[in-house]
Amino acid sequence: MTLAAEVDIVRDFNRFYTRQIGLLREGLLRTRFSLTEARVLYELGSRPGIRSTELIRELDLDPGYLSRLLKQFGKQGLLIRSTSKDDRRVTLLVLSPRGRREFLRLNARSHSEIAGMLTGMPLPERRKLVDSMTAIRRIVDTAARGEPAFVIRTHRPGDIGWVIARHGALYAEEYGWDGSFEGLVARIAGDFLRNFDERSERCWIAERNGEPIGSVFLVKQSKTAGKLRMLLVEPSARGMGVGSRLVEECIAFARQCGYRKLTLWTNDILHAARRIYQRAGFQLVREERHHSFGHDLVGQYWALRL
Repeated sequence: MTLAAEVDIVRDFNRFYTRQIGLLREGLLRTRFSLTEARVLYELGSRPGIRSTELIRELDLDPGYLSRLLKQFGKQGLLIRSTSKDDRRVTLLVLSPRGRREFLRLNARSHSEIAGMLTGMPLPERRKLVDSMTAIRRIVDTAARGEPAFVIRTHRPGDIGWVIARHGALYAEEYGWDGSFEGLVARIAGDFLRNFDERSERCWIAERNGEPIGSVFLVKQSKTAGKLRMLLVEPSARGMGVGSRLVEECIAFARQCGYRKLTLWTNDILHAARRIYQRAGFQLVREERHHSFGHDLVGQYWALRL
């Protein structure tokens, strides 16, 4: 196939998909907001205290255009500007209570519309669609940044067995933990499969060249809280950003589910995982000493307000 033919296929897909998800309508999701306004509102709602320079960089927006848009949000009572406690020269952007309501309304409508599209598909086709979208995003993103390509997908039959086996083997090799840890992972994984609710729970597998290289789980704790569990990255894949991407997927889905808080439990010797959690915004809640898996350990409870 020639490059010109490939370009035509990509352009055709773009036209199809913008129509499919309603981007051509005058107001996105039957609201008064344009696509760009809604996207900026989403970033402000998802990341309280973000700076305008971050929005410019991450959304590739013209600084003048963003400045006008933020002024408009301010006049409409949607936006509050505050001064950073660390540097008074830095202005942070936070949605007002009214802006928060608009964000939640947009987010709920987006979730409902996509859920309606997905529920009309047979489950195998739905999973194929989601995995393909994940692959597209990762391939395009990593090609632009020159990173080693990997994809993140939802779990398939056989993946949970891999998760149990690799947790048992890696923690024995790296920390000397005994078989009781593998037993704990097997129990958590078994409960996940028995009680799995795809509306509020998920397992993601990071994959490179068809081989799994990482995993993370989101499980339901209550109507308002989810729990991140069993983050794992293979030694051969560390340093590629796999762990951070898995945690990002978990946080994004938790927000889509309407959770207000995301919690996790770890141990203080797992330094790499703790750094990932801290970068993602988790805060240490408390610590406790315990004897588990053949060792004296310090357990840590972390939480993230969504």
